[in-house]
Amino acid sequence: MLSVKEVQHIADLARIDLDDGEVRKFQKELSSILGYFEILREVDTSLIEPMTHTVFVRNVSRKDSAKSYQEASRLLKMAPATKGEHLKVKSIL
Repeated sequence: MLSVKEVQHIADLARIDLDDGEVRKFQKELSSILGYFEILREVDTSLIEPMTHTVFVRNVSRKDSAKSYQEASRLLKMAPATKGEHLKVKSIL
């Protein structure tokens, strides 16, 4: 089981403050998580080839093209605010 000092060190690295109750709670939870890694260490992976990515990576990009939408005027009528043929939204910057 992780020590109180180790949990406090992890909390310091994460820049979070924990009270004594939270330290005890995370002491148990983090120890449980690390226990799963110990189980995984026992799995024989000698026949598994190392991977550079966790999933098969392929280019899924497509050319960006504008398409007309038949019901655009109906959608614009439902919008809370419009300007011409465009939706009007609040500025985010």
